[in-house]
Amino acid sequence: MTAYEPPDAAHDASYDAVVLAGGAARRLGGADKPGLRVGGRALLDRVLGACADAGTTVVVADPRPTARPVRWAREEPPGAGPVAALDAGLRHTTAEAVVVLSADLPFLEPATVRRLLTALRTSGAEGALLTDADGRDQPLVAAYLASALRRELTALASAASVSGSAAGGLTGLPLRRLTAALALIRVPDPVASFDCDTWDDLVTARARIREHGHVLDEWISAVKDELGIDLDVDTGILLDLARDAAHGVARPAAPLTTFLVGYAAAQGKGGPEAVAEASRKAAALALRWADEDTPEAPSEAKPGAGPGPASGAEAPQAASGPDVAG
Repeated sequence: MTAYEPPDAAHDASYDAVVLAGGAARRLGGADKPGLRVGGRALLDRVLGACADAGTTVVVADPRPTARPVRWAREEPPGAGPVAALDAGLRHTTAEAVVVLSADLPFLEPATVRRLLTALRTSGAEGALLTDADGRDQPLVAAYLASALRRELTALASAASVSGSAAGGLTGLPLRRLTAALALIRVPDPVASFDCDTWDDLVTARARIREHGHVLDEWISAVKDELGIDLDVDTGILLDLARDAAHGVARPAAPLTTFLVGYAAAQGKGGPEAVAEASRKAAALALRWADEDTPEAPSEAKPGAGPGPASGAEAPQAASGPDVAG
């Protein structure tokens, strides 16, 4: 099918996610690719953050510590390839839609996952996948109908059995053998489809998140993951508060005030509304504090302190007239 530009639609249906994280990373010299860090977070954790609202998230790899709880699976034998890995992960899912992801996508975001799911559900296709900057299909950044995947996986396994494949079952099969039989729709996204296959790719990813337009969002996401916080607030409100506190009170007041606002919000409702309300109160206080530092107007001067000559000033001279000295 032709390229697809999805409408802005709310994501209101459940899905499961399968993340393939057990590759050999040969182009990285066998390094532990899912554990490599971009912006202080492991690549695997960044991907798990993008599909955090999945009903079940299955990671196909040997178990390791992760920022979010997941279910672990392993293809048999280990290293049997992406088709075998997908089959192993799919066995632990129950949702009609399954998002399939690789573990090396530094710029994948929840919005991208929603776009794929929306495309899948509104197009009538069996799969919706991203295409990269060169227009190439990325089957490991995609949403599929689970029934379609199971159908084709069964067909591939049966074909291998009939042919008496020495490798056996799904071992060693490329993903294109699976996706070629599916009705697919494409969603162009050169950023979210970027993956870290080489050390140069990793350097590029690490440089990009430090660019001015990305660094603040990246840092906030990293801190929330590190602290186990799943809360979206209006960062503009907090930045304005920090500015008012720094200018109206003293520069160190900025971080201390925003900390106190967060603490107050946590003691209350704890949601974005509580943060906004506490920020409003603190910002108003900072403005009142700053107002007290402005010079008083003459009408606000103390009683009895009327205007007079300043200390040391000469008294005004009388108007000059004709000389009457005789």
